[in-house]
Amino acid sequence: MQPYVDTTVASVARGYGYMLGDEENCYEVDRIAAHGIEEMVPGTFALARNNRRFLVRSTRFLAKECGIRQFIDNGSGLPTQMNIHQVAKEVAPDARVVYIDHDPVVLAHQRDKALLADDGTTAFICEDACNVDAILNHPETRRLINFDEPVAVAYYSFLHCIPDAADPLGVVRQMMDNVVGGSYLVLSHLISPDAEVRQRITDFLVNATGGNWGRVREEEDVRAFFEGLELVEPGLGHVTDWRPDGGEEEQTHEWIEYGGVARKP
Repeated sequence: MQPYVDTTVASVARGYGYMLGDEENCYEVDRIAAHGIEEMVPGTFALARNNRRFLVRSTRFLAKECGIRQFIDNGSGLPTQMNIHQVAKEVAPDARVVYIDHDPVVLAHQRDKALLADDGTTAFICEDACNVDAILNHPETRRLINFDEPVAVAYYSFLHCIPDAADPLGVVRQMMDNVVGGSYLVLSHLISPDAEVRQRITDFLVNATGGNWGRVREEEDVRAFFEGLELVEPGLGHVTDWRPDGGEEEQTHEWIEYGGVARKP
């Protein structure tokens, strides 16, 4: 049975995938929303691509420099080029990855096994990333993740999708409370220093997604996710400044992906 897909409202996962170049797994409503944001804040498509490059750099760093072999990617979205398991396995063929998402189009794509490695070292769980207990206790998580060893917990461009009422800070803290010392948190989050920009984009996306959106936050909101953790150099900031490799594009600065990597002591 195919999952129900509401094509009358935009999906963040599908719209983000479209910004990254995936024109196959989206609908007209997603394209309209994506171009609406680009018209509102020119340079947003480049912002999305720069965030994907941050995913690649940070995943490679965690696997190569930190020896991480286990990854949980919360709010994974649609598969595109250079997914976490592909990047990690370039460094560590034994890397294991659990992807979490509950968008029905993402689910349909995973059922086609388009994202997963064919050696049993990756899994997709159809679950709300806010349901931490369900994720931790899922059979696929238990099969792939050894919680006695360090884990990289990832929230790439996702937590801004969670409204304050769902307590995104509490979600992250609950997940980090369940991993051992030596584990890492890596995340990026849309922020803007301009209150008018934050409100304008938030209102647009709440309307476009039928309410399936949180809000564009401020720098201090994102810093709170990292409290009690040891930040990896260069610390928190614009993701294009996190160990850049020269592939960054010019983008908007009215809003940015802000984030970093931190180690649990």
